Amino acid sequence: MEQKSFQTSEKGKLYLVPTPIGNLDDMTFRALAILKEVDLIAAEDTRHSGLLLQHFQIKRPLVSLHEHNYAKRVPELIAKLNSGLSVAQISDAGMPSISDPGHELVLAAIKNQIDVISLPGPSAGITALIASGLSAEKFTFIGFLPRKNSEQKRELEKLKLIETTLIFYESPFRIAKTLNNIQLVFGADTKVVLARELTKKFESYYRGTVADALVFLQQNTARGEYVLLVEKIPEKTIFSARSLIQRIEQDIKKGTKPIDAIKTVAKTTGLSRADVYEIYHKEKDDV
Repeated sequence: MEQKSFQTSEKGKLYLVPTPIGNLDDMTFRALAILKEVDLIAAEDTRHSGLLLQHFQIKRPLVSLHEHNYAKRVPELIAKLNSGLSVAQISDAGMPSISDPGHELVLAAIKNQIDVISLPGPSAGITALIASGLSAEKFTFIGFLPRKNSEQKRELEKLKLIETTLIFYESPFRIAKTLNNIQLVFGADTKVVLARELTKKFESYYRGTVADALVFLQQNTARGEYVLLVEKIPEKTIFSARSLIQRIEQDIKKGTKPIDAIKTVAKTTGLSRADVYEIYHKEKDDV
């Protein structure tokens, strides 16, 4: 059945409502209004979210939705949504489904042609990125790395191919191990930023190389949840004289003038035209 591309369902609506990542003043007026109006709120941890709702004097029915019960809970929530009831989904902090359970409910709602409405709000990764000083033009959100050391190293090896700022989440108990693996895979001079306790009283940033960050953690006890940002510098491709000359001669065989072939190779490799010219005329007879 064809999926709708706009919100017209007469069924209940599923609202994805962000919650503060620390400072309760970051709760939006719209988020509060939605939580006060829906028929049911699905939360990652009802005890944690119960305190949040109590703070804002919100009295709505609350049910749990987490990784251990989603197989049973999702069908129950979909049934309520199909009956016309509205549901708000929240996580312990930040945007639902970002390194938190809840994605399964969104997929089920879409499959059942139930409107899914996402409210904008706080995200620890983006909050840290724009204050990190690292490039925010292009970035890749990774979230939590595997806990096993060997699996973490394999994942980092894959990420070596990505030439954007990388964003990770990490606990204070594993941050040193993760930094050590980043040093092994990316190199000791890799620039990193450690953002800790964002929006809270003891919010802090550490900016430096990964080697320096490891020394910093040895001298300062790791506390609070971390956003770890890693700067990826594009690796320069090294072209051999043989490969450059082969490219030029291939173009010449196709009828291109030597000077034009040199210009083309210089442009495609990022090398200067003078360097390519010198390699071609001085070394082609030796390779």
